[in-house]
Amino acid sequence: MKKVLFFALALCLMAGTAVAADTIKIGLMAPLTGAWASEGQDMQQIVELLADEINMAGGINGQEIEIVTEDDGGDPRTAALAAQRLSTQGLVAVIGTYGSAVTEASQGIYDEAGLIQVANGSTAIRLSEKGLKYFLRTCPRDDEQGLVAYKALKSGGYKSIAILHDNSSYAKGLADEAKALLEKDGANIVFYDALTPKENDYSAILTKMKAANPDVVFFTGYYGEAGLLLRQKMEMNWNVPFLGGDATNNPDLVKIAGKEAAAGFMFLSPPVPQDLDSKEAMAFMTAYKKKYNAEPGSVWAVLSGDGLRVVAEAIRATGSTDQDKLVAYMKNDLDNFPGLTGQISFNDKGDRVGDLYRVYKVSADGKFMLQP
Repeated sequence: MKKVLFFALALCLMAGTAVAADTIKIGLMAPLTGAWASEGQDMQQIVELLADEINMAGGINGQEIEIVTEDDGGDPRTAALAAQRLSTQGLVAVIGTYGSAVTEASQGIYDEAGLIQVANGSTAIRLSEKGLKYFLRTCPRDDEQGLVAYKALKSGGYKSIAILHDNSSYAKGLADEAKALLEKDGANIVFYDALTPKENDYSAILTKMKAANPDVVFFTGYYGEAGLLLRQKMEMNWNVPFLGGDATNNPDLVKIAGKEAAAGFMFLSPPVPQDLDSKEAMAFMTAYKKKYNAEPGSVWAVLSGDGLRVVAEAIRATGSTDQDKLVAYMKNDLDNFPGLTGQISFNDKGDRVGDLYRVYKVSADGKFMLQP
C-alpha cells in the first residue's frame, strides 16, 4: 500500500512539474521600490492584468503565461543583479524597464543570454545604437522628443532659454539633442547645467538660473526633481515658465509641487492613458479601473503592457518561443499591431516606428491637459 501511495504521489509531482514547465515564462523588471516605485508598481499591475486576460482567453497557442518579476529599484547596480537572476529563469522575454540608465545596465546581460528585452520607459538614443540583437522598446527615442521640444520652444517665441538636466543617460541625451537643434536655429541658450538628483533643496541652482534671466526653462530630468523645482521656484517668487521632458509625466509631480506651483507647467509625452482612444485602450482602461479601482498613473506603465502584448503576438504568430524567431518577427513582420498606445511596428534597431509625442499642460486643479 505504501508503494502504491508513493508512486501515486510521484506521478502527481511529475504532472505538476509538467504543467509548470508548459507555461510560457515572461519576465518583468521594474522599479517596485525607490524613487520611481509608482511607475514600477503600475507596470506590475498592468502586466499581470493583461497576462490574466490572455490566460483566461485560452493562453497563447494553448499555453498559459507565467510572469516572473524582479525589482530593479530604479538603480543600475540593482538592475544588473536583477537581470542576472532573470537570465537564469528559462524566460522567453523580459518586459522593462523604466529609466535609460537602468535599462543600459541590464541590456548587455540580456543580449548575451539571448533573451529578448522590450523596454517601456527608456528613451536614450544610444540604447538602440549598440547593435544588440535582442533589444526592443515600445517607447520613442530622445531624438524624436528633442525635435518636439525644439518645435514647442520655437512656437512659444522664447528668446532666451535655460536647459537643465541631471546627467543621467536619458536627461543629458535629451538636453544635448534639444540644445543642438535650438542653437542651429539661432536660439540664445543662456544657461546649460545639471542638478544632482534626489536632493531636497534646489534653491542654489534655481538662483543661478534666475541670474541668467531666461524666458523659459527646459528641464529634461524626472518628475520628482521637477516637482521640487516648481515648488521652490514659486517660494522664491520666480514666475518663469517651465517645460519638462517626458519623464516628468507622472501624477506624483503635482503631489510634490502642489497644485498652485504645478499649474501652467508644460511637458512633452506620448498621450497620457486617459487620452488613448483606440478600442484596445478603452477596453484596457475599463478592465484596469474595474480591477484596481483607479486609473494608470502614466503612459510609461501602459507601454510595458504593450511590450507584453507584442511578445504574445509574436509567439502566437510564429507558433514558437525561440528567441531568434520571435525577434525576427517583431523587427521584420510585425506591422501596425494594434497596441494600447497606438499602432506598433519596429525597425531593425528595435526602435518603435512613428511619432507619439504630444504637448501637455497642468491645469489649475492638477489635471494633465492635452494641448492642440
